Amino acid sequence: MKNKIIAMIPARIGSKRLKFKNLALINNKPLISYAIDAAKKSKKFDKIVLNSDHKIFKDIAKRYKVDFYLRNKYLGKSNIKSDDVVYDFMKSYEYEIFCWINPIAPLQEGKDIIKTINYFNKNKLDSLITTESKKVHGIIKSKPINYNINKKFDQTQELDSIKLFNYTIMMWKKKVFVKEYLKKNYAFFCGKFDTYDLGKDASIIVKNSEDLRMINYIINNKNKPNFNKPRYDVLLNKIFYKKKNT
Repeated sequence: MKNKIIAMIPARIGSKRLKFKNLALINNKPLISYAIDAAKKSKKFDKIVLNSDHKIFKDIAKRYKVDFYLRNKYLGKSNIKSDDVVYDFMKSYEYEIFCWINPIAPLQEGKDIIKTINYFNKNKLDSLITTESKKVHGIIKSKPINYNINKKFDQTQELDSIKLFNYTIMMWKKKVFVKEYLKKNYAFFCGKFDTYDLGKDASIIVKNSEDLRMINYIINNKNKPNFNKPRYDVLLNKIFYKKKNT
């Protein structure tokens, strides 16, 4: 294949939890525009395509100077599997590697995409999904998965991390994905699969109005001086004052 890597930014017009969320404004920009900006800033892609079931996103693609792909409306239904969306898109583009950029992860940055792609290539992977690691006590069907209830209770910092899929970035080699899909009708974990851990910010996904309010606050304030620095009660001044004068 002549072309190496393509970015696909999927955008359904429908959403059950937050209507038209891809077009919800954050700091006067539509939510989906942050994914487009991150993809552009990474400078990793031969082509960036906004993939949607509705023509309204063609105007968004034009505004932000990326390509547009109109998929069949049935592929915009909530019960459609992502494998089907990816396969449909792959049929229309001749690229070796396909990269899914989540449109509702507005704190992902170009550097997150760069690191993920570099990891994919370095480890010669066929498929990848990004994750967030958390040191929390986990249970599945009432059974502990990373601690022992018959021993003294572990502090969270002592636990093995649990990896949670955030789906901020996903990647596949077309040849491997298509072969697997045609055989099984699904292919997300095709071939040699691995995960890549992103930080907390890049893992925040906007699913509802509460998430939207939180993201709005972060984006509108993150460039303010000392936004990321903790502030403490004045009582701590007494401790530091005593240390300096003893």
